[in-house]
Amino acid sequence: MELESLELQNGNKVMQAYNHDEKFIHTFFDYKNESNSYPKRLKELSDRSFQRKELANVITSFMEPFGISEKAAKYIDELANDGVVVIGGQQAGIMTGPLYSVHKAITVILLAEKKREELGVPVIPVFWIAGEDHDLNEINHVYTEVSGKVTKNKYREKYILKLMASEAEYSHEMMTTFVKDTFRQFGETEHTKSLLDEVLEAVSLEKTFTGFFVRLMNGLFSEHGLLLIDSAYKPLREIEKGPFTGFIEAAEKIAKMIASTEEEFDAIGFGRPIQAEYDAANLFYMHETGRVLLTRDNEDFVNSSAGIRFTPDELMKVANEEPWLLSNNVATRPIMQDMVFPVLSFVGGPGEIAYWALLKDAFHHFGIKMPILVPRISITLVTPQAKQAMDDVALTVSDVLSGKVLDEREKFIETLHDEQFDELLRETETFLTSKYVELESVVDLSMTQLLHKNLEFHKKQLNYLRGKAEESLLLKHEVALRKYRILENELLPEGSLQERLFTPYTFMNQYGPELVRNLLCQPLKMDGTHQIVYL
Repeated sequence: MELESLELQNGNKVMQAYNHDEKFIHTFFDYKNESNSYPKRLKELSDRSFQRKELANVITSFMEPFGISEKAAKYIDELANDGVVVIGGQQAGIMTGPLYSVHKAITVILLAEKKREELGVPVIPVFWIAGEDHDLNEINHVYTEVSGKVTKNKYREKYILKLMASEAEYSHEMMTTFVKDTFRQFGETEHTKSLLDEVLEAVSLEKTFTGFFVRLMNGLFSEHGLLLIDSAYKPLREIEKGPFTGFIEAAEKIAKMIASTEEEFDAIGFGRPIQAEYDAANLFYMHETGRVLLTRDNEDFVNSSAGIRFTPDELMKVANEEPWLLSNNVATRPIMQDMVFPVLSFVGGPGEIAYWALLKDAFHHFGIKMPILVPRISITLVTPQAKQAMDDVALTVSDVLSGKVLDEREKFIETLHDEQFDELLRETETFLTSKYVELESVVDLSMTQLLHKNLEFHKKQLNYLRGKAEESLLLKHEVALRKYRILENELLPEGSLQERLFTPYTFMNQYGPELVRNLLCQPLKMDGTHQIVYL
């Protein structure tokens, strides 16, 4: 592997401000993403109390069915005592979901190892699975490239209720077929059979989207001690009783803080990441119809479409006696996470850092500061095929990722046109048009419509010739044009960064299961730059 760093030209505006704007950081965050912030955060955490033993037991019981490595067991023991965590998370996508899930886990592991060494304290990597999310359309698909086209392949099973990913059970038969079809589209290599067997084993051993995701992620990262926890895990909810009651008690204040901060955020040009409302409860309730969002109506907590209404006392009772019926939304999840885990730093993507920027006052309301936010490592994998294509068409990775491939391809096609043929077609059309004008001047008026119709027929035939000539031209130069298609499909599929679409199995199928392990050995930078890895 070879490595280089790149500042993306079309970088996210919030991320540019987070990486370079001191005023932005001071306004919306408690700590700068720099080394001297870590001792301060450690001091803050040492002054707070956590249910460490209970949390360690919860993680142990959650991970046991998937297997706990020796290193993970050591980390759980450290967490039960005085360890702090680097944490990040993601939804439970099929076959780990897009590459950025793996990139996030890699960042969590590398950052934890680095800070353990620098600070001389136990720093533990934790991956938080958003199993409580119920939008299955965000996780039920895998992208592949077939016959020069990037295709979205959806798992087609229908779910009527708004089920959380941790409760949505898949058909083993349908998921097995889906996985086999996906690997068939990857193409057969020396690694295909072992990888396919591994994924199919996970399908058979699990029954929910979250279980499937966790088993694969644990397989990829167990030797690095990555701890995994599902936000929807019922025993975890027992530890979350206190925070839930705090959210209910302060619902009006929290909603006002977040909504007003978002208005400020929008006014200075950063948009509205979560569309916060002043009547938000920032909590979900598990109803018989599925997971439903609560809002506030005067003092009550309601969801009109589900016919739900709780007084504050009634919802407090739920939080204390049946906390598994409650779950966080995008605004309260970061605060809950920080109350449950001793979070040294949080690893997030651009979207997450944008909505975390709205939460500073809400954190402070509970007497805590926001952790240090570290942008996850962003990676583009460049295959030898893509590298050769770039060399052949004289484009750089920066050119491709800034969207220049389409323009360059059009310029190339322009150079291929037969100007003599095009000119003759234009002359023929002009000549025919002029002759039909002459004909119109000497025929009876009743013939005019027929002449127009006849002329249009000739023009269509000329356009047909023009199209066929272009087809022939493109076919003749297919090898050269294919290079542009390779760059678009591999490095910027559907106009998005590769890591946002392709599962890591796309590349592991070609380069082997050790691909992720090899990435962890690279000197990947966590400074907001985009990492280019040449395979």
